[in-house]
Formats: sequence, C-alpha cells, structure tokens
Amino acid sequence: MLAFGSAERRDLPWRRTREPWAILVSEVMLQQTQVARVVGPYERFLARFPDPQTAAAAGAAELVRAWTGLGYNRRAVALHRCAAQLVERHGGAVPDDADALRALPGVGEYTARAVLTFAFEEDVGVVETNVARVLARAVVGAPLKRAAAQSLADRLVPEGRSWEFNQALFDVGALYCRSRRPECGRCPLRRQCRWARAGFPEPDPAVGSAGVGRPQSAFAGSNRQGRGRLVAALRTGPLRAGAVPAAAGWPDDPARVAEVVAGLLADGLAVRGADGTLELA
Repeated sequence: MLAFGSAERRDLPWRRTREPWAILVSEVMLQQTQVARVVGPYERFLARFPDPQTAAAAGAAELVRAWTGLGYNRRAVALHRCAAQLVERHGGAVPDDADALRALPGVGEYTARAVLTFAFEEDVGVVETNVARVLARAVVGAPLKRAAAQSLADRLVPEGRSWEFNQALFDVGALYCRSRRPECGRCPLRRQCRWARAGFPEPDPAVGSAGVGRPQSAFAGSNRQGRGRLVAALRTGPLRAGAVPAAAGWPDDPARVAEVVAGLLADGLAVRGADGTLELA
C-alpha cells in the first residue's frame, strides 16, 4: 500500500469546500491553467455565480467576462451550457453519477472523477500530470500509459479516504516529485520510491507517462494570442468590423484575423451582427 499523509496545501480555496458546484468550477478552471492563476478568478467567479441557476440565467458573455485572466475562454461558454443543463435536467444540482457528469458540456473523464472524489468522496483515483509522474516514478518505476495509470490509481485508493489520498498525491507531485529538479531528499515517498531505490536510472520513468512532458506550442505570435487579444477587447464592448484586425493585433493580416474570428464564432464565444459588428455571445 502506498503510504500517504494529509494534503499540505489546504490554503487553496477549493480545498476548503465539498460544495459540488464550487468543485466543478475549480476543476474546469484548472484545465490547462496553473493553480496560481486560478485562485483570484475562482473566488470572483463564485461570488458572481454562486450556483448553476445564477450562471444559467446569465448570458454566456457574462461568464466570459468573469473568465478574465484564465485564457481558453471556450471553457466559460462550456460552463454556461453545463449550468443550463444542470438546471434543465438535474434540478440545479451537480449529479453524483459518473455517466451524468461526463454527459455535461466541458466535463470529460478527468473532471468527472475529480468532482466525484472531491465533492462526493467516491473511491476513485484522479490522474493528472503530477499524479501520473508520481505513479510512474514511485510506484512502478517505469512509464505508464494513461489507462494503466488510471487503473493503478483506482486500485490504490484506500476505502473511504479518496479525498485525502488524491489531494496528497497532487501535493507530492507539485511540491516534491516535480518534472525538473525533483526534491527527492524531502519527498515523503523517498523510502518507497522504486525509481529512487533503483538509483535513478535513465530514462526517467515519468517521460512519456500519461501525457507527461508534452510541450505546448509557443504562445507568442500564435493564433491563440490573437484570439486572446480579441476576446479581451470584446469584454469591453462590441467591435465594429473595421476595428477587429487592430484589436486582434494583426491590422495588416486580414486573412489571419478572419480565421481567428471564424474560430470564435464556431466556439460560441462571439456573434456577428448584420453590419459586421462583433460582440461576445
């Protein structure tokens, strides 16, 4: 059995709640976004939208405006659709059923499992990059594909202690078993870690495990950057057609601007008026 202790970073606001909507919001925000960037927006968002009913009653544009600082704004649109479905199909409550959770917009396998364990304390493992790294290095000493990592995590969860177990693995991965310069000497699993006991042979078992180590494409100069600029401008109000290229940062590249705008329209982030004016959906 993998030994573990209490989670160490209890200062994080979503660690202090079991409220299902708050947990769901935190997990959607944490998709592709670092913890440090999420804390402030998370607290402001919940103050504005404390429950699915409030979020569903607001327009999607209001949720996008509240998403400032997080990026990947399509998540806000998905969360608005999710809130609407919670109201329409679940009486305004977040379900405690895996299939029902996965059927919600913006909720995949990982997010469904996170809600099940952190809101409802179901005995399921929650595997993200940090946890996959810990499992590969400490538990098996070899690379783990996603399905194997998930199966292993599920088997390791002590009955009735999934919340504590999963939070502890998150902490070990974030604080000690880091991708670069791991703090093996301070790690609470150092005496059990298979990789350490083997003398840290190369290659690192974490490399290639469950998506670990896949670099993200450069942001500067990318369509994502132009998209972010455009959404930021739209948060302040509608844009006339002629103002859109400059707002995106490419006044001399209309083809690229058109591509970004098409993406915003397809994702439900923006709508275009008959006169070409662009605004948040």
